[in-house]
Amino acid sequence: MELFETETDPKKNLLPKDGMVNYFGKLFSIAEANHYLDCLLKTIAWENDQAIIFGKLIITKRKVAWYGDTDFEYTYSNTTKRALPWTRELLELKAIIEKMTGEQYNSCLLNLYHSGEEGMAWHSDDEKDLKKDGAIGSLSFGAERKFAFRHKQDKTTVPVILEHGSLLVMKGTTQTHWLHRLPPTKLVTKPRVNLTFRTINR
Repeated sequence: MELFETETDPKKNLLPKDGMVNYFGKLFSIAEANHYLDCLLKTIAWENDQAIIFGKLIITKRKVAWYGDTDFEYTYSNTTKRALPWTRELLELKAIIEKMTGEQYNSCLLNLYHSGEEGMAWHSDDEKDLKKDGAIGSLSFGAERKFAFRHKQDKTTVPVILEHGSLLVMKGTTQTHWLHRLPPTKLVTKPRVNLTFRTINR
């Protein structure tokens, strides 16, 4: 079963059950979104992501960076990252989405997808370092991409298009009951930067 709906009412839950996902749509003008995309591409300490899968080290084309209030350690895919100090632009964006969502975040994991050929497989952000059932604020800049959720039991799928300068918030039991992914596509040739503001257990 697939539910096709892109909802721009931030009070509307995109999920039919077992979690909460709100899509706020575009928060910025085109000029503002372009400004932040340019700043993030130039100022973030991007590195190729690494994962250990079945004992083998995998290095992705996709690049990542990790920032936070302190030098938090964050472990996923059997690799550990240490947070860097916030940049000015990241603090600006954090303040904006905290005001929009009423949530507080102490860290941010960033992903750089150079084109549509780079994506992310089905997964949940349920690592033990993260606050359980905490909100994750996902900002997107750059290429418009399809994003999708899939229920772990009944396989219901909910797609949403993430626009340039838009905000998606996942909270409640979403990570417990749902997987999400960024499917690859050859139709997109421009880069996308995704910022996932989250709360690490202190």
